[in-house]
Amino acid sequence: MDWSIQQIARIAGTTSRTLRHYDDIGLLRPSRIARNGYRHYDQEALIQLQRILLLRELGLGLPVIAEVLGKESDAATALSGHLQWLRQEQDRLNRQISSVQRTIDAVKGGGELMAENMFDGFDHARYKDEVEERWGKDAYASSDAWWRGMDAGQKAAWKQRSQQLGSDWIAAAGSGMAADSAEAQDLARRQVEWLRGIPGTPAAAPDGDVKGYVMGLGEMYVADPRFSANYGGESGAAFVRDALRIYAEANL
Repeated sequence: MDWSIQQIARIAGTTSRTLRHYDDIGLLRPSRIARNGYRHYDQEALIQLQRILLLRELGLGLPVIAEVLGKESDAATALSGHLQWLRQEQDRLNRQISSVQRTIDAVKGGGELMAENMFDGFDHARYKDEVEERWGKDAYASSDAWWRGMDAGQKAAWKQRSQQLGSDWIAAAGSGMAADSAEAQDLARRQVEWLRGIPGTPAAAPDGDVKGYVMGLGEMYVADPRFSANYGGESGAAFVRDALRIYAEANL
């Protein structure tokens, strides 16, 4: 069974022009071309398109996506990493929806707003328990105050920087480069600089154990599916861990 280019464009929420462009650059080939010249796509092509769209959601450009797809030939393994990330986001969004709905109900009904329930699922408190358990309540309080003190533009810029860093890690892991390569070590440097900019963490403290903190985070990225999903799954997180360990041993 296959589908015409028009059917796929409608089902996937894209355009025929986009699909033709993917064909022109070798990213997504049609499974056959009919006598009328129309492109048709089979099940394997649909899986490829799903992976392309997922990687686009992560902010990757088409040349990088082509590299990732070329290195990760096992679609099931790659999609499992994406599924972990999507489930994590689904849980967070469901909590946000419930939080906002409670606020609407309270406003309409003239009831009292419960402050402790209003921000469930929002980023700034996402790992509150883990932070307090590992580094103390002061660490969370400092980072939370820093986050709340930023305006919308500053928060958007910080999120963009974080997402770009994660996308670059995923692309690097998918390209097959070595963890000790110059490119991977530059990513590790950027990761450490990013961590140093978050108040309340050992990386930001003048006398903090930056080396232990960075290496410990690397292990946590692999062990905790919520974190490994940010790097394309366990294998991607393992690449990040190894690159951070090499960088920490040499520079921290």
